[in-house]
Amino acid sequence: MIPRKFEYFAPRSIKEATSLLKKFGPDAKILAGGVSLIPVMKLRFGSPAKIIDINRIPGLEYIRASGGRLNIGALTRHAELERSKTVKDRVFLLSETASVIGDPQVRNMGTIGGSLSHSDPSGDWGAAIIALRGELTIQGPRKRRRMKVDDFLVDTFTSALQPDEILTEISVPIPPARSGGAYMKLERNLGDFATAAVAVQLTIDPKGVCTSAGIGLTAVGPKNLRAEKAENVLVGHPLTPKTLEEAAAAAAEDAQPIPDPLRGSAEYKKEMTRVYARRGIERAISRAKGGKK
Repeated sequence: MIPRKFEYFAPRSIKEATSLLKKFGPDAKILAGGVSLIPVMKLRFGSPAKIIDINRIPGLEYIRASGGRLNIGALTRHAELERSKTVKDRVFLLSETASVIGDPQVRNMGTIGGSLSHSDPSGDWGAAIIALRGELTIQGPRKRRRMKVDDFLVDTFTSALQPDEILTEISVPIPPARSGGAYMKLERNLGDFATAAVAVQLTIDPKGVCTSAGIGLTAVGPKNLRAEKAENVLVGHPLTPKTLEEAAAAAAEDAQPIPDPLRGSAEYKKEMTRVYARRGIERAISRAKGGKK
């Protein structure tokens, strides 16, 4: 199938783009990487009357380390986040997450901002940014606001963006020394959406006590979820095998999966959440201690 007819706009500034969004309202959709929007349009699951292509707006594709944070422009492609030395050295979890998104074509075209704005519960970035306790910058016609990723991801395919707003930047704190992260993804085939996936970011002190932890879940709820119970099990405690098993079980409790004829029952997804949470925590600990990435 091919999309229905639509009007195409290519603004050259954020102000112009948000003005168009305000003018056209729900009839308009933003085109970033297009890897989510174009298939929806081709299958006619959605038929926006106006397409606003933001790829010609300068200054939305960057990776910058500044003031203890890693700031990422919303148009930064998955492949760039996978390859970036800055990302690998400072926030390896982001590089690992990018490496398992779709296939090379998707990673070369798709953008982190487009993925987060799409708010697909099977999307990988939401869990990783949750684990890192990231914040997002949103620009409207008149004002800019900043919010935590937990508040940005509202529901299935629903973000906190207003109809006239654009996500412009993702910002995460650069983890301190003795920190490690991991993204563990179960998929039916290489490049598929996750059956279940877990993002882990933690910091340990010299005695092996966890001083901070972030755990995000993919594909096991109406949106990317924070495994808060699991985080609480880890923080302030020595990372013993018993603690790890309790945290993994808590992550499964935090999951809210539904049955899926392609990817399994809710019980199966909960069990895989437990298994992959344990593996992710173990890998993050190894990396925090200087183990191989």
